[in-house]
Amino acid sequence: MKRRNFLSAVGSGVVVASTATIPNMALAAEEKGPIKIGLLFSQSGAMANNESLLKDISLMTIDQINAKGGVLGREVQGVVVDPGSDWPMYAQMGKQLIQSDKVSAMFGCWTSVSRKSVLPVVEAQDNLLFYPLHFEGEEQSKNVVYLNSPPSSSVLPAVEYLMSAQGGGAKRFFMIGSDYVWPRTINKMLKGYLKTKGIGDSALREQYVPFGHSNFQTIIREIKAFAAQPGGQAIVVMTVVGDSVPALFKEAINQGVKATDIPILGLDVVDSDLEGIDTTPLVGHLSCWCYFQNVDTPLNKQLKAEWRQYVETKKLKHRPDMVIDPMVSTYMGLNLWAAAATKAKSADPAAVRKALPGMSVADPAGYVAKMDPSNQYLWRGNMIGSINAKQGFDILWKAKGLEKPIPYSPYIKA
Repeated sequence: MKRRNFLSAVGSGVVVASTATIPNMALAAEEKGPIKIGLLFSQSGAMANNESLLKDISLMTIDQINAKGGVLGREVQGVVVDPGSDWPMYAQMGKQLIQSDKVSAMFGCWTSVSRKSVLPVVEAQDNLLFYPLHFEGEEQSKNVVYLNSPPSSSVLPAVEYLMSAQGGGAKRFFMIGSDYVWPRTINKMLKGYLKTKGIGDSALREQYVPFGHSNFQTIIREIKAFAAQPGGQAIVVMTVVGDSVPALFKEAINQGVKATDIPILGLDVVDSDLEGIDTTPLVGHLSCWCYFQNVDTPLNKQLKAEWRQYVETKKLKHRPDMVIDPMVSTYMGLNLWAAAATKAKSADPAAVRKALPGMSVADPAGYVAKMDPSNQYLWRGNMIGSINAKQGFDILWKAKGLEKPIPYSPYIKA
């Protein structure tokens, strides 16, 4: 792509790779009504605090797409539902969106268990789910567009950093997660990876808690006891989600767990989890994502300004100065979908799917993300963030380029 065209595309928020045009579908060309997009994000329950952010940035991005003329000359309409953080409801409402509301695609889910719930629905109906979270991998469906990173390009670089001399030389690992597929698969992969590095079972601990668990007093005591044992530097790999994230951090503060003593790598921790917490005692604990809002790029400044204006104009309850990674993934995904439908000259899910391989989209993190030509994973960059005293993250490390997503980890069976 020529530099002039590339810069023009970045200014619009979308960069599309040149590939063959898919033939127009007569039925889609004749339709004049709105193109409906399902927004399958919980507005109540344990996941509401984070998923409501994804719903609202979806609506903002849809407004932006419509302000530029919509897609195929038609208005794009977001159809909002609330699964209430109830995993079977994601499937039920996903089916409703496809069969009753006739959506052309869905954007939704946070946890892997909610995505797994929706997966058979989109496959049976041959629709598309755009999924904005980094996750455990071990999945590849033609009906899911994976907008974020599997462990190969998110978790493993962060753990490798912590094992390095620069990262503190971690040698022992306490794994604490919510009891469902994402934490268990991540930890299974991590144990296989650590085995190849000469880390034995005696240097590992693994515990799981129910969704919504809030009493971490005993577990933090166990973490401190584990860290006090001989054998080298201990760290915590934390995969609890939802309301359990701030609960664990608050107990860590209560018991004086500092990053200088026992670093916590929170794989699902975002800025919104830190709201209402004095993060001064948490400074130095870590997270890894494809985006942190302190990244200094023109597109990120533009996105943050647009989000602030949207929150203030709509009088939303969100912090106007906070943008998190899954919000950016959702924003990128909607722009990618719009570009694919335009290229395909159809909003039909099958036509959009055929248009996606090789397409690119500008990433506020400073990359140009691209769709893999052979699967439905998006190549992204990766970052490690360190909690600061302002309920956010400072960027500790950033990948120089895109990381190739590996859907199936070789370490699962290691």
